[in-house]
Amino acid sequence: MAEKILIIEDDEFLADMYHELLNDEGYAVTLARDGRDGLEKASQGGFNLVLLDIMLPKIDGLQILRTLKEKKIKNGPIILLTNLGQDSIVKDGFKAGAAGYLIKSAMSPDQVLHEVRVFLNKSREDK
Repeated sequence: MAEKILIIEDDEFLADMYHELLNDEGYAVTLARDGRDGLEKASQGGFNLVLLDIMLPKIDGLQILRTLKEKKIKNGPIILLTNLGQDSIVKDGFKAGAAGYLIKSAMSPDQVLHEVRVFLNKSREDK
């Protein structure tokens, strides 16, 4: 069975690109284009990995992280995929439960794919 990945990203171009990239690699990809939809989908649990933007309409990514942590929703690692790189935001993300942090503008699609594999492999080893 394919590993399930949730992408919560409001940039249509990036969301579609990551969706196609991961889908082509055999992952079962679900897409959410705003924070409210992303929180609803993530709250169902069962994703092996969540790629989460911070700057989202309706509910921001850090609030999604906090809500999932409070409700103890079972998903694999949640990776922040954003262009915000300020230390305070990174620290807030990790405190809220993020397992990793990727800067979109600094990474090619292949690098993102590599990081997804690394996080999924680490998650499997931790079980």
